[in-house]
Amino acid sequence: MQFSELGVPGAYEITPRQHGDPRGVFLEWFKASTFADHLGHELDLQQANCSVSAAGVLRGIHVTDVPPGQAKYVTCPRGAVFDVVVDLRVGSPTFGRWDFVLLDDVDRRAVYVGEGLGHAFLSLEDDSTVMYLCSSGYDPAAGHGVHPLDPAIGITWPTTARDGSPITLQLSDKDAAAPTLAEAQEQGLLPAVEVVEDYLATLRRR
Repeated sequence: MQFSELGVPGAYEITPRQHGDPRGVFLEWFKASTFADHLGHELDLQQANCSVSAAGVLRGIHVTDVPPGQAKYVTCPRGAVFDVVVDLRVGSPTFGRWDFVLLDDVDRRAVYVGEGLGHAFLSLEDDSTVMYLCSSGYDPAAGHGVHPLDPAIGITWPTTARDGSPITLQLSDKDAAAPTLAEAQEQGLLPAVEVVEDYLATLRRR
C-alpha cells in the first residue's frame, strides 16, 4: 500500500494494492507495521465504526479533544463519499486548510485523520458505507463540531451524486447547529497545535 500526505499535515491518503481475478478482489486496507513505519507510532485501536448514508448526507466536521483525541483510519467498501480533512489545530500554519480524497468501491483508498484534525464526508450514492478504525472510544463530552458549510473554511462540496443527479445536502440537527470555525476557536473548543504535537511525541516514544 502507498501512503501520501495530504495538504493538511498529519492526514494521509492510503492506496492499497488490489489483487483481482475472476473470483473477485483481495486487498489489505490496513496493516499495523506499514502504518507504524510511515507515522512513527502504532494505531491504538479502541473502536471500529460503520455508517451507512443516503446520497446527499453530510456528516461532520467533527473533532475530539486532545489528549487523547480520536485518530481515524477511514475507508468506503461500498458506494462513494467525498471525504474531507480540516486542520483545526489552533496555531498551526495550515489552520483552517482542508483537503479531500474520493473514497469508493473502485480504488478502495483509505484516509488517515490524525489527532486534532477535523473530519467530514458527503455521501455520493445511496447506502454508501463508511468504515473507520478509531484510536479512542466515543466520548460525547470530548467531541465537538464545526459547521461544514462555513464559508471561512470554504469546502467545495460536490453538487452531483455518483450517478450525475443533483445532490440535496442533509445534515443532522447537531451538525446544522455547529459553530463556525471562528466561533469554535473563540469558545475554546479546538485543540492547540502545541498540545497535539506534544501528545504525538508521547505516542512515538512508546
